[in-house]
Amino acid sequence: MSVADLAADVWSRIPRLGATRLVAIDGPGGAGKSTYAARLAEACAAQIVHTDDFASWDNPIHWWPRLEEQVLRPIAANQAARYQRYDWNRRTFAEWQTVAPGGVLILEGVSSARAAVRDRLSFVVWIETPRHIRLLRGLARDGSESEELWQRWMSDEDAHFATDRTREHADAVVFGAGES
Repeated sequence: MSVADLAADVWSRIPRLGATRLVAIDGPGGAGKSTYAARLAEACAAQIVHTDDFASWDNPIHWWPRLEEQVLRPIAANQAARYQRYDWNRRTFAEWQTVAPGGVLILEGVSSARAAVRDRLSFVVWIETPRHIRLLRGLARDGSESEELWQRWMSDEDAHFATDRTREHADAVVFGAGES
């Protein structure tokens, strides 16, 4: 399915988060989620919220309550959302971001389609990429000294996805191995 076809499918879906069609682009780290989210956002005229703005090396999965409070609840009430982005390099919170309700909102990142939000998602995309390619991408981005962090991160992801069974709930599976 092309990005344009997927965008048309997204727009045909019923909004399930207030007046907003919430789309999750999920999959493990280094799969190509951010790249695909940017393409889909352009095709849908959508805003993107990155789960990396909430997660950290020390908290790869359990940051969800802050996303619920700062983004999902206001959007569900058709109000603008405000959240503070986490800066991975400085390991602290950075600038505030604003998200408007309505239209399409893409929630991109690891665990974005978790069971806790599934009933509010209009569409789920799973990005499938072999583990060795994902690790190479991560090390290219974060440096070879981050390999231990990446190995731990990937183990945490594996445990989450095995329990959550996220891929089984995807509306579309996109193969990200061809992207650099």
